[in-house]
Amino acid sequence: MSADSSSPADRVRADAADHMLAAELATQTGALLLTLQEQYRLDVGSARDHLDDLRDAGDRLAHEFLAGALAEARPGDAVLSEEAPDDRRRLGHRRVWIIDPLDGTRQYGEPPRTDWGVHVALAVDGAPVAGAVALPGEGVTLSTADPPSLPAGGGQAGRPRRVITSRSRPGSDARFVAAALGAELITLGSVGAKVAAVIRGEADAYVHSGGQSEWDSAAPVAVALACGLHASRLDGRPLRYNRPDVELPDLLICRPALAEAALAAAAASLGAPAS
Repeated sequence: MSADSSSPADRVRADAADHMLAAELATQTGALLLTLQEQYRLDVGSARDHLDDLRDAGDRLAHEFLAGALAEARPGDAVLSEEAPDDRRRLGHRRVWIIDPLDGTRQYGEPPRTDWGVHVALAVDGAPVAGAVALPGEGVTLSTADPPSLPAGGGQAGRPRRVITSRSRPGSDARFVAAALGAELITLGSVGAKVAAVIRGEADAYVHSGGQSEWDSAAPVAVALACGLHASRLDGRPLRYNRPDVELPDLLICRPALAEAALAAAAASLGAPAS
């Protein structure tokens, strides 16, 4: 079993302008979404039916802004978005922008929650080479334009190891990995918020199984790799994008020193009876 997640060459095939564009667009989209939230708060309050309207409006606003900006800035590139029909002409393009205009739509509609974000990534020949994860509620954008430094020692001092998993679909794989690492399981909302917690040293690994799509993980994986984290499928295979089937059912993002043990635990989980 290999713990290699991506070759260095995969992570340099975007120029500085691509890295900056991802960061700028994610940040700008986040600002628009915050403004929309405030408008809804002032206009209609927090009634449940109005919050559902806010979620729909946020998805629409974010997609329309990003799609328009990318068409203007990179007219020769393809776009794959959660909020638009899949134009499979993207399969004939080497460069494809993969966007989740509002990652964590449910959380966005539950202010003052901050565990939602904006994902903007560029895949070249299937490799996630540039990306940005904006966490607008925190006023933060993590990007490959200026990858954050990982905390010394993984940020673990003074706390137990932590493995992040999905609140709605935790899966047995995360439990196996947590047990192997002697870690506690914790949950967060969006994929971007989960990966940000590993980058910041607030957690040691993020384990997901049970289904995701390419737009969920492309930008977080690009940033994680640029920071020096391990990122792969649960069986150790590299995460590849712009494939005919946009589903990416599982992933592991963790500190490199934990990758071997985490992958071995995931392999054991795959062979275990369903719980």
